[in-house]
Amino acid sequence: MTSQLTDIAPIFMFGALRSGTTVFRLMLNAHEGLGNPGEVDFLFDFLHEDASHPTGWRYDLDAMRAHRIFKAHQLDTPEGCDGLDLLAHMIAQFDARVEGVLNMNVHRHAKRIATLIPKARFLHLVRDPRDVARSSIGMGWAGNSYYGVDHWVETEEGWQEAARILDPAQVLDLQFETLMGNLEEELRRVCAFMGVPFSPAMLEYYKASTYGPPDPKIAQQWRRKAKPREIALLEGKAGGMMTACGYARSTDPVLPGLLERLFLSEQNRLLRWRFNINRFGFPLFAANHATRLVGMKKLNARLKERMDVKVIRTLK
Repeated sequence: MTSQLTDIAPIFMFGALRSGTTVFRLMLNAHEGLGNPGEVDFLFDFLHEDASHPTGWRYDLDAMRAHRIFKAHQLDTPEGCDGLDLLAHMIAQFDARVEGVLNMNVHRHAKRIATLIPKARFLHLVRDPRDVARSSIGMGWAGNSYYGVDHWVETEEGWQEAARILDPAQVLDLQFETLMGNLEEELRRVCAFMGVPFSPAMLEYYKASTYGPPDPKIAQQWRRKAKPREIALLEGKAGGMMTACGYARSTDPVLPGLLERLFLSEQNRLLRWRFNINRFGFPLFAANHATRLVGMKKLNARLKERMDVKVIRTLK
């Protein structure tokens, strides 16, 4: 491991997609002593163990350089720098760009981060998976809540693995529902953890964004919008991890039989297709699907670039 990684102590905001990490980042960025460049999962998505590399790890540089979020950050990747040295170099670039304490959003690879950067600290934000699942449907990532909860379960399982090797002093756990309902008190806890004084500007993050003021009503929307069977199926799949994260089941969990599993799988596939056809148009959607199936990598990459442009336009 490069000594550059053992000597640094960046702060990572870790949480599942659709758990409120974006609005939380806006709160932090409103503080004059904090700086967050946004999502940096690519730092670890394209980094793989490689015993032949001097650092023991190597980046898939071609794949990373083609990634939409990596390209948006415009990071320098020097020639011959493609292992943990590159990871340290990219984090140093982020640190040089922000004023104050660097913190970065990640949704995956918590254990990898904790292992490679032993002094890293974490803000762990967790949200009720029943709301996360419904939000995932709205993003087109799933066609129903039964599949929409999968990424939340995977993220929190990854967090549980990382938590076992972290010193408790390296972690501040937060619940989205508590954050939105008691914003100032929770942000004061966050500031103390990050070593900066509380700033009232954090409470007015929405004035410089497209987000509205904090609203406790956005928590537990599933109680008003989800059907009982939908929740029973979700809790049958995610109930164990829900309990571990402090969320009580609301009903008797249900495990679907074979026919219902087949129905849920087909519903998930068809509704995701419908969402993406509406977003990208049928010709682009079909061309991307076909070129991926037959292995036309260069053409598929060009199609993905066109799709990325459409995705960026819809980002909040």
